[in-house]
Amino acid sequence: MIKFSINKNAFQNALKITKQAIGSKVTIPALTKLKIEVEENGITLIGSNGQISIKNFLPVDNKDASMLISGTGSVLLEAAFFENVVSQLPEVTLEFTEKEQKQVLLTSGKSEITLKGLDSEIYPHLQEISEGASLKMKVKALKEIFTETVFAVSTQENRPIFTGVHLETLPTGELKAVATDSHRMSQRLLPLEHSELKFDVILPSKSINSFKNVFTNDEEEIEIFISGSQMLFRNETISYYSRLIEGAYPDTNRLIPKESDYTLDLVFDAAQLRHTMDRARLLTVMTTNGTVKLSVSGDSIITTANSPEVGSVHEELTALSKEGNDLSISFNPEYLIDALKVIKAPEVRIRFISNVRPFTLQPRNEAEGFIQLITPVRTN
Repeated sequence: MIKFSINKNAFQNALKITKQAIGSKVTIPALTKLKIEVEENGITLIGSNGQISIKNFLPVDNKDASMLISGTGSVLLEAAFFENVVSQLPEVTLEFTEKEQKQVLLTSGKSEITLKGLDSEIYPHLQEISEGASLKMKVKALKEIFTETVFAVSTQENRPIFTGVHLETLPTGELKAVATDSHRMSQRLLPLEHSELKFDVILPSKSINSFKNVFTNDEEEIEIFISGSQMLFRNETISYYSRLIEGAYPDTNRLIPKESDYTLDLVFDAAQLRHTMDRARLLTVMTTNGTVKLSVSGDSIITTANSPEVGSVHEELTALSKEGNDLSISFNPEYLIDALKVIKAPEVRIRFISNVRPFTLQPRNEAEGFIQLITPVRTN
């Protein structure tokens, strides 16, 4: 029967990470529970919602945990309630003792709380990924490539493949990440030092958003494995499993214009352009299908937005450089703001083909490693 004592804060931190995978809206009731496995070498916390699964191992020699194990076993506890109880315990140390019929006694200082547990045998078996070829990457690099693309995924569940980021290893030795909702697209290429693992998969956006909260040390290296419909991200203590979206992602390379297609090339201060779009958006959110119009004529670059109910915005923009023909184009300012948020460079290059073809954004001094497309809106 389980018996251990542990530092409350260390245990609570491990609970927070594991709970990222536990949802309240699940078809299998057991998946609202937290599985606790206690062995002589440490404690494993397991959570899953059927799409994401997390195994979080706290080794007995973890200095922060000050752990003492005197009984082993496994039990299921109601995840959300258990985490709340632990957070309210009064002392730095808590004692966890399994009683008869899977009841659990938590002791901390003068406080004693008894919880009803369940037999861990009813917990669904998590699909393991056999270790084979893997890809090692810094957490920071992976988070960056996710941040630069995931905002462009679709929120429409009727086309599932567009609700995830397409990840592909290329023959050039690069990792390509692409997301699109058919109105905009963001593509990032990242050179890989060495990868035995070759893949072409679609990772759900929900898994990406949870990933950022699970792996908090940006400087650590994690290992990536793939097997069938699952992807595994793993460091020394955490194994993070995600189901993949089935289906073939369309070839997005054909959407990227050739150099000879462009007719207008503008460079802006990224922060100033974003502030201009923020002001224009104040009006467009008050209007159905609200758009901003960008008019380029000679040295004059004007943005305008109109709302019959509220008023209008008229603002002159200063380009750092301009080459090409005059143009007038309308688009959703929200898309441009989202695109600018993930561009870290101080200057952004925007290139146009025509008022009905998608235009592209790139950091000014970066090669083709990071490119975004935005589709204009046709107006009368």
